Amino acid sequence: MAQIAVMNRSIAILGAESTGKSTLAEALATHYGSVWVPEYLREFVDLHQATPCEEEQLGIALTQIEREEAAVRRSDGWIFCDTTPLMTALYSAFYFGHVDAELAALAANRRYALTLVTAPDTPWVADGLQRESASVRRTVHANLIALLEQYGCDYRLLSGALPERLRQAENALSHCTG
Repeated sequence: MAQIAVMNRSIAILGAESTGKSTLAEALATHYGSVWVPEYLREFVDLHQATPCEEEQLGIALTQIEREEAAVRRSDGWIFCDTTPLMTALYSAFYFGHVDAELAALAANRRYALTLVTAPDTPWVADGLQRESASVRRTVHANLIALLEQYGCDYRLLSGALPERLRQAENALSHCTG
């Protein structure tokens, strides 16, 4: 069995497309005077002007991890991670019907001090190549919750507008011993 990697100062911010993950990660980093790790997938899509194929999923997850670990080295506070390998694996399963074995292991065995999940209760906004539809967003959210429960990953669901989500996240962080 693979060893579970616990990221003691890293906060995972997960959610389906167009649920405010990036906005929340940046706002939390500003509030705590820390850093956030933007979603590499967004950069990948902008750079290549295409969504990734199945063979590129593992590389995307590994780049996300490299950037997260670099953030840990340059900050002694909380690290707010706009996505994790778990989301890459979830999207691989959703779009390709398959998850690379190494990616699946990363998703299953990487834990964070706290996992925050953004609810799909904000207006859905189209974003070029990355976002498909509000109905896909609802399906991905349901799949995410099921996957977190399958892995036994404790999480906090954040809902409402940004100020409300910030309060909910601050409350969850106040109880976190990461």
